Amino acid sequence: MPTTITVPAAPVVGGHHGWRIVAALAVTSTIGYGTLYYAYAVLLTPMAATLGTSTTAVTGALTASVLAGALAAIPVGRWLDHHGGRALMTTGSITATALLIAWSQVHTIEQLYPVMIGIGITGAMVLYEPAFAVIVAWFTPDRRPTALLAVTIVAGFASTIFMPLTGLLAAHLGWRGALLVLAAIQGAVTVPLHALTIRRPRLATTTAPAGTERSEHAQRRAVVRAAMRDAQFWILAASLIAHGAATSTMTVHLIGYLTSRGHPATVAATMTGLLGVLSVTGRLVLTAARRHLGVTTIVAAVFTTQAAAVLAMPVLAGTRTGAIITVIGFGLGFGITSLATPDLLTDRYGTTAYATIAGRLAAPVTIAKAAAPLVAATLLHTTAGYTPLLTAVAACCALAAIGILSGTTRTSRPGD
Repeated sequence: MPTTITVPAAPVVGGHHGWRIVAALAVTSTIGYGTLYYAYAVLLTPMAATLGTSTTAVTGALTASVLAGALAAIPVGRWLDHHGGRALMTTGSITATALLIAWSQVHTIEQLYPVMIGIGITGAMVLYEPAFAVIVAWFTPDRRPTALLAVTIVAGFASTIFMPLTGLLAAHLGWRGALLVLAAIQGAVTVPLHALTIRRPRLATTTAPAGTERSEHAQRRAVVRAAMRDAQFWILAASLIAHGAATSTMTVHLIGYLTSRGHPATVAATMTGLLGVLSVTGRLVLTAARRHLGVTTIVAAVFTTQAAAVLAMPVLAGTRTGAIITVIGFGLGFGITSLATPDLLTDRYGTTAYATIAGRLAAPVTIAKAAAPLVAATLLHTTAGYTPLLTAVAACCALAAIGILSGTTRTSRPGD
């Protein structure tokens, strides 16, 4: 059994500047997800028409973007642990702005793919993972959940804000003009916020005696090595991979399933749209319940609720009320892992190498999220109806619940 190495968090409580960082990251994460991810779905069809290609080929560019971001998460995490987030996130914001402009100028599908791969890489530099790493470095365990919750609640409305905005811009300016406006928003807001607000906490650079930078690096590498040899890390990874595959599959295929049960397309889309709102609800439930229960218990209960909701769909989803009930049951788990994962990792491995470990965890989870809908589509074409797919999704949620309970245990650390 490997020995888990834990390191106390730096004695930083946030202070006024810490909360300014939280406010800045809430804004930049919202804009980042809106411009770099959610806008794509709105612009997909007009892009395909202009480029003279299929929507499948254009969708493939988004998949390539997500996969590139997953692979970039590993070196990005290592950089964050060594250098902090200011230079990385500022560079990412500048590059993202330039790539949005480049995206507006593509004329072939071959040009779109490298642009979207670049956007995926910059997303790894400016979205949740680096934002969480900055917050973990600034806040002690008692205040960290509130800071993380603030960012995820605000950014949870990115689709609500930017999908209608992108549609409005595209209707009046065309998809190329819409991207230029989004690039202006990205550059004008996120670049100065990252450059002027993000910084490393003062105590994080003074906790070790002068001249011990090499030993700090060695300690960080030791923590990472211990995590990679820790069976519980891989059980957690498997749980999050299973859950990520389930949620991404339902995001893509839920509308199709609901329409197959006789619901009009607009009604099915509206019910599926509840998932964004419910992701915020799930995060609020987690934050409120953690005062009385452990994070692993809450997360496992939510995953189990999701499994039950999916299994109930063949019975209940034929009626509008039943469909809404099952969508709500499943939607409570949307977004909960983004809030719970930092807590699970810092509880077990401390904060010294948080970003590196989080990056190594995010990579396979993100790859699973990107690949699962494609696997699900294949399953739909080779089986009769949605029942096998729903069974597979429910099984993934159930396995994730079991893994969370069996593979994560809290370790006591000074300062908790």
